Amino acid sequence: RMAAAPPSYCFVAFPPCSRDGLVVFGKNSARPRDEVQEVVYFAAAEHDPGSKVECTYIEIEQVPKTHAVVLSRPSWLWGAEMGANEHGVCVANEAVLTREPASESEALLGMDLVRLGLERGATAKEALDVIVALLEEHGQGGNYYEDGSSCHTFQSAFLIVDRNEAWILETSGKYWAAEKITEGVKCICNQLSLTTKIDAEHPELRNYVKSQGWWNGDSDFNFSEAFSLADDHLACCSGRESLEKQGGDVSAQAMIDVLRDKDSGVCVDSESFLTTASIVSVLPQDPSFPCIHYFTGTPDPSRSIFKPFIFVDDVKLVPKVQSPSFGNDDPAKKIPRFQEKPDRRHELYKAHEWARSLLENDQDKGQKLMRIMLDLEKQGLEAMEDILSRTEILDPAEVVDLFYDCVDTELKFFK
Repeated sequence: RMAAAPPSYCFVAFPPCSRDGLVVFGKNSARPRDEVQEVVYFAAAEHDPGSKVECTYIEIEQVPKTHAVVLSRPSWLWGAEMGANEHGVCVANEAVLTREPASESEALLGMDLVRLGLERGATAKEALDVIVALLEEHGQGGNYYEDGSSCHTFQSAFLIVDRNEAWILETSGKYWAAEKITEGVKCICNQLSLTTKIDAEHPELRNYVKSQGWWNGDSDFNFSEAFSLADDHLACCSGRESLEKQGGDVSAQAMIDVLRDKDSGVCVDSESFLTTASIVSVLPQDPSFPCIHYFTGTPDPSRSIFKPFIFVDDVKLVPKVQSPSFGNDDPAKKIPRFQEKPDRRHELYKAHEWARSLLENDQDKGQKLMRIMLDLEKQGLEAMEDILSRTEILDPAEVVDLFYDCVDTELKFFK
């Protein structure tokens, strides 16, 4: 039996569902319970002609210029589960199963494509074009987990968002289809969701599906019906209703509340999977305002706090949410891979483990700590709302230490 895809959830809300001229994006990353996710920033860079970039498993051609990116990623790999770039593009990835088994041979991971799309695309559509071109050239495949005993492979779906529009991109091997969204609320999870509304697709997609006998060409072409394993592709998103109920008022806080909801299943905490990290991004449609990206950097958003990050030059790096680096000695880089599992916990992750045991063992103290933490988060959210309601242009010096200071304050509370 194929292992189930981890039940991550991604959301985007556009006006009229979201608050005044804001696009709000969110994702819970459901991954193996003990996996550590780190938050890392890479500055924009120029690269020499002919240079290569080493992704998780394979090396590919580098481009002349890469954009600045901030990523939340499983700390053993090169790519990311989710992240944003300096141009207000956000990308999140979902592992999906289709009727074609995903390749075990090492190629690009869906998570590598998240980072490549962000580094190379200045709009959502550009990021989509980058991802599908790389898919065509290099294919997708390889182990999704840091597991030396078995290979877990998946196809990929992506939610790609900028200040103006979003694209849902779903793939099977090198074949793909995409739908453009400009209003309302959309959710994707670990199942195919595209049906007959397709705004862009692989040029050979329909011929391929016909040749496989999955579609006869007479009825409307339905991507999920053609590629899904079973008819489970419609009963996906439990979080969408809660966002739609906000009635035109989806804000960062509303998105955070949805991501924290365990009853709906959006916040995963099961025997095999846990929400190991979360992101919420607020993208003002007016480009004179900055985009704000909130990261937890720790597991279980119901016990974590969302900390804001804004792209400015010379933004201060935050080693306390970065996992240790093992260089070429990393078991993820040696063949055969994953023969051992190094300790990848970063400082904030370790502090959270302590807090979690406190919550479980001393309810009073735990609840008190949680209240302090949520208060800290609320201050951050209010300060960011203030930035988005001002008329004057943001002074970069004001936010260069923003994420750093939030992580620092959080750690102080744990101590």
